[in-house]
Amino acid sequence: MNYIKTFHEVGIHDVHLVGGKNASLGELCQNLTSLDIKVPCGFAVTVAGFDAFVKKGGLNAQLHDLIAKIDYVTLSNLQQISDEAKRQIIASEMPADLSREILEAFDHMLKKYGPDIHVAVRSSATAEDMANASFAGQYESFLNIHGKDELIAAVKKCYASLYNARALKYRIDRGFSLEDAQLSVGIQTMIRADLASSGVCFTVDPDTGFSDVVVITGAWGLGDNIVQGKVEPDEFHVFKPSIVARKNGIIRKRLGSKALTLGYATIGVGVENRNTTEAKRNSWVLTNEEIELLAKWSMRIEQHYKMPMDIEWAKDGNTKELYIVQARPETVHAHRDRLVLHEYSVDTKSVAICRGQAVGTNIAMGRARILGSISEAHRIEPGDILVAESTNPDWDVVMKKASAIVTNHGGRTSHAAIVARELGVPAIVGSTNATEIISEGEWITVNCTEGKIGKVHRGKIPWTVIEHRLDKIPATHTAPMLVLSDPDKAYEWSFYPSEGVGLMRMEFLITSVIQVHPMALAFFDKVGNPDDRSKIEMLTKGYPDKPSYFIDMLAQGIATMAAAFYSKDVIVRFSDFKTNEYASLLGGAAFEEHEENPMIGFRGASRYYHERYQAGFEMECKAIDRVRRHMGLTNVKVMIPFCRTVAELVKVLGVMGRNGLMRGEYGLEVYMMVEVPSNAILADAFAAHVDGFSIGSNDLTQLTLGVDRDSELVAPLFSERDEAVEWMITRSIEAAHKHGIKIGLCGQAPSDDTGFAEFLIEHGIDSISFNPDSLIRGIQAIHEAEVKTETTQHIAL
Repeated sequence: MNYIKTFHEVGIHDVHLVGGKNASLGELCQNLTSLDIKVPCGFAVTVAGFDAFVKKGGLNAQLHDLIAKIDYVTLSNLQQISDEAKRQIIASEMPADLSREILEAFDHMLKKYGPDIHVAVRSSATAEDMANASFAGQYESFLNIHGKDELIAAVKKCYASLYNARALKYRIDRGFSLEDAQLSVGIQTMIRADLASSGVCFTVDPDTGFSDVVVITGAWGLGDNIVQGKVEPDEFHVFKPSIVARKNGIIRKRLGSKALTLGYATIGVGVENRNTTEAKRNSWVLTNEEIELLAKWSMRIEQHYKMPMDIEWAKDGNTKELYIVQARPETVHAHRDRLVLHEYSVDTKSVAICRGQAVGTNIAMGRARILGSISEAHRIEPGDILVAESTNPDWDVVMKKASAIVTNHGGRTSHAAIVARELGVPAIVGSTNATEIISEGEWITVNCTEGKIGKVHRGKIPWTVIEHRLDKIPATHTAPMLVLSDPDKAYEWSFYPSEGVGLMRMEFLITSVIQVHPMALAFFDKVGNPDDRSKIEMLTKGYPDKPSYFIDMLAQGIATMAAAFYSKDVIVRFSDFKTNEYASLLGGAAFEEHEENPMIGFRGASRYYHERYQAGFEMECKAIDRVRRHMGLTNVKVMIPFCRTVAELVKVLGVMGRNGLMRGEYGLEVYMMVEVPSNAILADAFAAHVDGFSIGSNDLTQLTLGVDRDSELVAPLFSERDEAVEWMITRSIEAAHKHGIKIGLCGQAPSDDTGFAEFLIEHGIDSISFNPDSLIRGIQAIHEAEVKTETTQHIAL
């Protein structure tokens, strides 16, 4: 055959013959099916077929004349030229020999799979799926094609899509020749994902480029809904090292609304959307076993290609088997400069008017332009913020003008998200109501600097950005670590020049994600407030029991943080709410008593073995045990806060041991906060039971001096540099060194006060932990203090 190549006959080096998409499918078929990765079979109509079609119809001169008429300055006639080019192509007759070869290859498929098979007919351009330009969504694909006449018509439509206005604009923007572009067409057996599910896998986090996870999204039915942003898909994060170690690699799961299901058309060919049933909207599109299988396949594909990959998958509703239907290079982060760190400081006093999933990690402001369809594209000016229900590849021309993008629908692998990353602009997808809340023409600020949740603010919100060159930041002997709480930013923070997480606060996960008092889940029948009961029932829907909800959600948050910094230490502090803070959680009022001074009341270690909270503490232990033992994230250490006596410490260790956290087992290290004066006074006794100390300078200063740190009246007396506080710190460091355990300090003071940093380093502190916005300044302070200390010691010698 002159014009046909089966997928088993081509590979990645045959882009010039069959285009990027088909070359990649051939590469998968040739090299990865032997690794038990399932890929639907098919064949490619080579670019020689396209050339023959153009020559047979005498289209070369006609298309050349049309292209020459494009107004390259304003592009005002681009759509008109596109429409005429496509009309001429579709009206042309297919050469007899080309048609014959296509149908002969199709006959082979019919013999192998039966006369009732349906196929997908996909465009595959020679400039497609390259490492520096994806061309994703620029050309057409046609699904649910059945019969020979429909097949030939679909091939011609693919040829015509080479002249889509969006494709012409994309080539113009990237300097590709409009006339030299060539197209192959792939004919592939349809996987009955219309009866099951489909989606996308990224072998890096698509927003940050964090490379140790596979991010999988999926929705019910065929995959175009995800790409076009019409649905909010399920999202799963799988940690690669856990998969390699044969542990549970699923560190995060997010249930999407999946409001629509794309399936075969009820009448004739093509596809149509239907409303997803409530039961399916509340169900995961993949089982845990299927998620891990897709992750393993994605890792093998990435290893074969030796680069980050963007992979499409589908599940057959008849056979229940998974398939890989496409793989292309990930084009955004493959060449990202990781030596540059941008630190944002945003004035977020303004209340967000709407929220959604954040795409990217930056911020933009501009006038809102609410577009109902692409026909309104003329209304948007460069720098405006595009606000729409959703976008598809036809919107690419207008999206290029926008400084940010906000959509009602879609997930982080939707068309809007993909294009936003490629353009380097922030986007918020899946906001549900942006087009209703935001007013046409008003100034808004789109903020994607605070994790996975993006926020839209009214007006111009001021911000500053500082660029740091990581190769210019000095190395230090004292370990700089981070104080963190929000796992949504963990991947981005992992690129900061730290030695791990010196303090992960659990409280953020409980208030912002779980939202429910732990005891209200353990003893739900004691929750009397009907509103609280209703909200708790909603949050725990789908879990076999309510404690499982707490354990699962807490484990996911901790696992995400631990995976981001693996294999550096992540020290997780057990919950340290005060009674008034616990009472504000859903159901909390039934389990907390009023205290006049919660700061020194029923908090920290005292709760963990007490009958009023022990069941809640046991759930915290089980969540961490799941992360360490079942996910293999043994870089997680645990820390006990506000422990007043050695006897209390021993009791807490006993409860921990009975719930999977035996000190030393699976390498578990247990730390203790030094924040009560008794901790420093009896440091030798405490040190015998733990693997490390972490000085909480705020509480230690408060309790040593008897100064309420929240009182403005006595604020001038609050100082970590006070002689009594320094004695406590010195005593703790000496005891830690004597017993061979680690000791660090968590707090703002060392980055703000170089003298305090010098004091700590002079006395041999092992690590200092900073908030992310203070880390760079803190490292500089450590470096200066080390230089000064070494100089002083040298002079003394």
